[in-house]
Amino acid sequence: MIEKQQKIKEQERVILVGLIQKEQTTEQVTEYLDELAFLAETAGAITVKRFTQKMQHPDSRTFVGKGKLDEIKEYITNRNIDMVIFDDELTGSQIANIEKVLGVITIDRSDLILDIFARRARTAQAKVQVELAQYQYILPRLKGMWKHLERQGGGIGTRGPGETEIETDRRIVKDKISLLRKRLGEIDKQSYTQRKDRGEFIRVSLVGYTNVGKSTIMNLLSKSDVFAENKLFATLDTTTRKVVFENTPFLLSDTVGFIRKLPHHLVESFKSTLDEVREADILLHVVDIAHPQHEDQINTVNKTLQELKAFDKPVLTVFNKMDLYEKRYFDEWLSNEVKQHILQELKEKWENNTHGNCVFIAALEKRNIDELRTFILTKVREIYQIRYPYKTVSF
Repeated sequence: MIEKQQKIKEQERVILVGLIQKEQTTEQVTEYLDELAFLAETAGAITVKRFTQKMQHPDSRTFVGKGKLDEIKEYITNRNIDMVIFDDELTGSQIANIEKVLGVITIDRSDLILDIFARRARTAQAKVQVELAQYQYILPRLKGMWKHLERQGGGIGTRGPGETEIETDRRIVKDKISLLRKRLGEIDKQSYTQRKDRGEFIRVSLVGYTNVGKSTIMNLLSKSDVFAENKLFATLDTTTRKVVFENTPFLLSDTVGFIRKLPHHLVESFKSTLDEVREADILLHVVDIAHPQHEDQINTVNKTLQELKAFDKPVLTVFNKMDLYEKRYFDEWLSNEVKQHILQELKEKWENNTHGNCVFIAALEKRNIDELRTFILTKVREIYQIRYPYKTVSF
């Protein structure tokens, strides 16, 4: 894998930059930068300062305006700043122009997410998927981002007649992409065979925005020990467990979390991992109800499911973190009657929006987990009865 110069190191001090474009509010961009700060923290960096600017369109040369870039430059001067991270995707020439002015490494949100994925990848499949996405991200930015690409296996005779260094670099990256796609195709065939071998079990997949508690719910329902952490993208590889509720077996899968502005190449590379979602019979859409932007997160997940052609499946919406919701929105002076009224209104709203296909839980407190189990069991049995009407389901 390419050792990129801009890879984030532990405890690097970073500045975040966001653009308030048309049809965006200051509050929205503030929320986006909150998430970008969480991404930076997940990668091991410390956010020192944030900058925002209102513009109708990004500047083609430096993304932000000259005045704002000078303001950032002035702040950086005589301060120990290691990196500047933009919340939107930059072109190679924009990166080069910004770094020329600021004198520090500059990356965008996509590069940051790719860096986190590279750190989190554990299996061969995830590593190949992330590496492929990295090379696809790098290819159109070579001219701006790279002074030189290390020639793995290069040397005398590797450069064609009259070929410039950048052309050679492009050829190397394209060859690497081709090789990785071939390798990923072989892994995909193995994964497909494994999925086919699972027999006639109903498949249930956990989906949702990153860091909403999917892995915690997976552990509760399957009594397994899936890695769960309060960081973004704690789970990259799909984990599948056989679960039995009241003599009714089914397969439960935990998948990688979605996020707004997820790099397109990453979605493409991880489509094979997300086959569990496409092939699922039931989707458990987990939502962090305590998050201020949970409705935006729901929309992001739905758009990703549409892209994966998995939006027409039966969905049970699992509103998680009710304990945090109550801590965040219930003041001490509120009476129990008022609190119950607020909760009732919340539940009625989402029951109407989901046609009754929702449940409210607090996974860490194990609150309403029995109700969730009953909901899943009912849906699984309904599908078994439709698919195998003359077969008795038993473990």
